[in-house]
Amino acid sequence: MADQTHVLFVEDDDVIREATQLALERDGFAVTAMPDGLSGLESFRADRPDIALLDVMLPGLDGVSLCRRIRDESTVPVIMLSARADSIDVVLGLEAGADDYVTKPFDGAVLVARIRAVLRRFGHAGGGGRAEAGGAAETGGVLSFGDLEVDTDGMEVRRAGQPVGLTPTEMRLLLEFSSAPGTVLSRDKLLERVWDYGWGGDTRVVDVHVQRLRTKIGQDRIETVRGFGYKLKA
Repeated sequence: MADQTHVLFVEDDDVIREATQLALERDGFAVTAMPDGLSGLESFRADRPDIALLDVMLPGLDGVSLCRRIRDESTVPVIMLSARADSIDVVLGLEAGADDYVTKPFDGAVLVARIRAVLRRFGHAGGGGRAEAGGAAETGGVLSFGDLEVDTDGMEVRRAGQPVGLTPTEMRLLLEFSSAPGTVLSRDKLLERVWDYGWGGDTRVVDVHVQRLRTKIGQDRIETVRGFGYKLKA
């Protein structure tokens, strides 16, 4: 398992759990599958997986609450799985700290592609190396926007001199904005650059992550340009 990506998969449907586990293992992942939220939380704390796949509707501890528990302890990537594409399900999962979501029923190849896309951006932004977000890190040094400082080499953010804790997805999003302050970035462009979507994805993912980022760096730092997208105030 040490040489494999370790996936924690929490799903209460026996058929989906077993079939998805087999599919992921065939693609080279090491999978720990759990049937409910409480056992999923115990497994997460014991094994510290590389990524967590959480069904929204789980017995005991639902997927959204489990995601919040995980996010309180770790920045490990989380993908929510839901049988419904309902806006409430999607937004609650993303607001809880999930990095992406996949709607059931899903194609195994699509799920694997989404897992690998999330892991790629976490690898770029999670270890102190230079991120590949729109060239922001290529300039090196510290970028300053008022009381906000973005260290593109050390992958650290400070606001009024105090460190700001960002998930790797939030960091990549901020790097995109800070690489082109004052420039409007469309939701589709952000999906392509941050989420690695080569196709049109759900822009609610962008909107919720922008709102999460605003709560950490200042609500007025990122401006909404209605009908076009978002921009970082220079």
